[in-house]
Order: sequence, then structure tokens, then C-alpha cells
Amino acid sequence: MQVTVTESAQLKEKPDESKLGFGNLFTDHMFIMDYEPDKGWHSARIIPYGPMALDPSTMFLHYAQGAFEGLKAYRTESSSIQLFRPQENFKRLNRSCRRLCMPELDEDFALDALKQLLTMEKDWVPGAPETSLYIRPTLIAMDPYLGVRASHTYRFFIILSPVGAYYPEGFNPVKIQVTHEYVRAVRGGVGEAKTPGNYAASILAGEKAHKQGYSQVLWLDGVEQKYLEEVGSMNIFFVIDDEIVTPELNGSILPGITRDSVIRLAKHWNDKISEKKISIDELMQAHADGKLQEVFGSGTAAVISPVGEIKYGDQVITISGGEVGPVALKYYNAITDIQYGKAEDPLGWIVSVT
Repeated sequence: MQVTVTESAQLKEKPDESKLGFGNLFTDHMFIMDYEPDKGWHSARIIPYGPMALDPSTMFLHYAQGAFEGLKAYRTESSSIQLFRPQENFKRLNRSCRRLCMPELDEDFALDALKQLLTMEKDWVPGAPETSLYIRPTLIAMDPYLGVRASHTYRFFIILSPVGAYYPEGFNPVKIQVTHEYVRAVRGGVGEAKTPGNYAASILAGEKAHKQGYSQVLWLDGVEQKYLEEVGSMNIFFVIDDEIVTPELNGSILPGITRDSVIRLAKHWNDKISEKKISIDELMQAHADGKLQEVFGSGTAAVISPVGEIKYGDQVITISGGEVGPVALKYYNAITDIQYGKAEDPLGWIVSVT
């Protein structure tokens, strides 16, 4: 399928790279293609960034049949543009599509279309330290219909946003709160899919945490409400007695690509790491015993985010003296150095764009 290109008649002014926030600025162009049962995916096009017309009865607006991804493009010191494991994002998007009864994408075509869009928008990839171009591929149901069923028509689009740090704290430790009041997902649901409803369901707990001075919620499992699962925008790791531990994937945890990268690097380096069930009580006991050395999150937006404080009920614990720990720093440096082309890519994760 050919991608048609319509260039914007008026290009936007590029932002000050030293003042980039997250997710509030967008580039000049976007990619779109549509799906119909008798045509499959068709009309692939790059057009000027702008509003999309949706019928008020569009099924996505009412029933949230949709999925999305998040990845980044990085500018290296030689000014080339590269991606980090983008194939994994499109594989995960297709897994989400299968769970939500949506048509899958040709992963190779989607990646090629993304690279074509990035080549057009290469001047939007910032070069300041710790900045990048955030990429949001999204797939939504498009039938104008009120009634619960799978849509027949769909739209896939990609938008781009130059970004700085996800958390205002930057790489400094964040504070997170464990909630018993709400759950994020249960096995058999859509917790392992990257779908909008999962995030909407987490907002109330997140808002309550923010009012108490916490950046994110650390979710417990939805059945027994005792096993640690993930944080609102990232997977979670614990360093306990010199072992890196992360909750095992169980059907309700998003299989994070940065999470997988940490695990693969740990095995490559022969660091002691395990994926297993770990309860909040075990975590608190490990802290009481002086064995909890570090806690950090992993995700595309923040890469590695150290955790300096956890609140659970009336208990508040400080981890690593509230400072960045050596393990979090090691993995942050390793992954970001690969992403920005400052280090070798031992596991073949980088895809060049320009």
C-alpha cells in the first residue's frame, strides 16, 4: 500500500527545547489510515496535523473500543534519528487489538509508515538532554452506531509530540501510594491490553493520591488485594537483598517494553533478577528487616523512575534514603545511552530512521 502525502501549507514554530513539558505540543503532520471489512486497511496518508471529524455516535466515544501505544524517537549526538524496539510496540498493539476485537495491523507496514512520518518531521526531534519525540499510535472504532458490538470500521493514526521529562521531579525519586480502595484490573479483563478504559479507571485513585502529595498509585491485584502489580504509568521493580524482583505477568499487568528491556539486560549482565508474585506485606517486611534496598518504575515515558517513598495505610517508608539508588541509576544510564546512541546496542534493539 502506498502512503500519500499532503504537506502542511504553514509550518509551526519549533518550541524552546529547554522548556518542553510532556504531551502538550504536536508536530506539523500525522499519519492516518482506515479500515473497512471489504477493503481491509486502506487510504494510508500523511496529512497536516489537525482535528478529525467524528460522528457523535462514533462507537469509540461510547464504548471505548480502542487501543494505543507509546514509544519515542531519539536524536543522537551525530544528529541521526533512531527508535528503540518499535517492533515490540506494534506487536503489543496487535495483541491489544485481538483482545478488543479489532483488526490487526501489518506490523512491518506500520513501522515503515512511522519511519516515513518521522523522516518528514525530523526537525521536530529535539536534541537537548533528556528530550525526545513521543509517538502515539492509536486505533479506534469508527462505526456511527449505538449498541454494544464490535465495530465494522476503524481508524489508525499516529501523532507526534516533542517532550521533556514525564515527571516534574525528572530523575529524582517519586513518591507513590498503595491503594486498597480501588483496583486497576483483574485477570480475564483487559489489564494486559493498552486500552483507554484502563487509564480512565485509574484517574480517581490517582487524583486522591496527588492530593496527598503522591505522584502515582501502586496497584494491588484485584482478587485478593495483597499482591503488588504495577504503578499507574509504569511497571515496578524492587531490589531486595541484592536481587531485582518484579511482579510476574498474570493477565492483569501490562507487559511493558521497558520492563522487558530491564529483564533482558539483567540476564545479559548476569544480574540476579526474578519475576514472581510479591505481596505488599512481604515488601513492608523486607523494609522492616533492612533488606529493601531500592524501588524503581519502568516505562516509555519516564524510562526508569526511582521511588523514594511508599505510603501504605498509615505506614510511610523511605527507600534508599530518599535518594536515587545505584541499580536504578545503572539501568537508567544503560537504556538511555542505547536509546541516544551513546553506547553499544548489545541486544539489537535500535532501528535507524535517518
